[in-house]
Amino acid sequence: MAGSEVLEKGGGRVEEQELLFEYTIKLLLLAGFLELVLYRLVSRLGMHLGKVAQQYESVRITFKALSSIGFTLLNLVSLLVFLALFLLLLSNVRTVGSGRSNALLVPSASLLVLLTIVFLVYPPAMLGSVVYNVISFTVLAILAVEYFLTHHKRSQRAMMTCYLLGITGWLYYQTVSTSYGLLGLVTAPPLVHEVNRAGEAMMVLASILVFWAYGSTPLWTKNKRQRRRAATFALVSGCAFVALLFLDYFLVLYDKALAETVRKAGEGIGWIFQMGMGYSFYLPFAFYVAGLLCWSYTIVKLLIIGRMAGFGLGLMFMAGYALQLSHLTLMVVLGVMLLNLDRRRAVAATSEQAEEPLLTRPTASLLAERA
Repeated sequence: MAGSEVLEKGGGRVEEQELLFEYTIKLLLLAGFLELVLYRLVSRLGMHLGKVAQQYESVRITFKALSSIGFTLLNLVSLLVFLALFLLLLSNVRTVGSGRSNALLVPSASLLVLLTIVFLVYPPAMLGSVVYNVISFTVLAILAVEYFLTHHKRSQRAMMTCYLLGITGWLYYQTVSTSYGLLGLVTAPPLVHEVNRAGEAMMVLASILVFWAYGSTPLWTKNKRQRRRAATFALVSGCAFVALLFLDYFLVLYDKALAETVRKAGEGIGWIFQMGMGYSFYLPFAFYVAGLLCWSYTIVKLLIIGRMAGFGLGLMFMAGYALQLSHLTLMVVLGVMLLNLDRRRAVAATSEQAEEPLLTRPTASLLAERA
């Protein structure tokens, strides 16, 4: 029972902070989603439709209002991320000496948060950006070690491996490019574009593997509702994937002009997502849609049953691939911490169930002796 209490505290379930942490995470997920849609995507759409906004005053006012709301949500999301990280780090500080928490996480994550606050006041130069990326990679590496030590399913390890490789691709691209600029080198860094594209592919693959790791339902389950939902999702996703994969081919056979129009529309969507989330859409569009469907289904399922993994995965993938803003990096760190927290709660519950028979057996034997 003592080990169970330590796990609960290590997971941020301190009694005086439990309600605050719960509502902070819920509000953060909602605000982060609205910020992604209204600020990082819709504002870019307004830039793409600049000519239309000049012709119609109502369109210009609408996009301006949405962008203003999105910018306000950006500040709100940043404050909520700081608050949630503060609560988790405070909880980890209390369990550093218990052997249940990695002592490297608290100082490294605290340094990352401190640097973020400093860089918000004093924008970093090239050297500051390199240091920030190195510390971010260090924090993610520490969290990854903890994740692999507590998660033994192949599906979950495969998903986390792909995700970390994706984020590492972006951090490598940013760090090496900035370092070359700092040193005054004109030549292109080695394999910088190849690693960047490989990282994007790993991110898309991770968004698909999320369904296998956290959202899939065995076909032999006795729950008919879950079987029906899984079958419906598989049918809809499969049809959408095949249709999008061969859409261009069939449109060319039907009408080349229509196919060219659809291609231009796809390029516009790719430009918006590249500016907002960092995806260049060099892969077939069907893979991105498949990842979005798998991620959305898994997040909704996890949130309905109240698992912390739903909040963690939601924050991780809503941050996008290109972590161009500092609060996006903190969202990724917080998301991985919530994944570890989800596992700790499951372990705590299991340990409590294992302790119950051990506590009841001596009672039964004492009663037998008295009889």
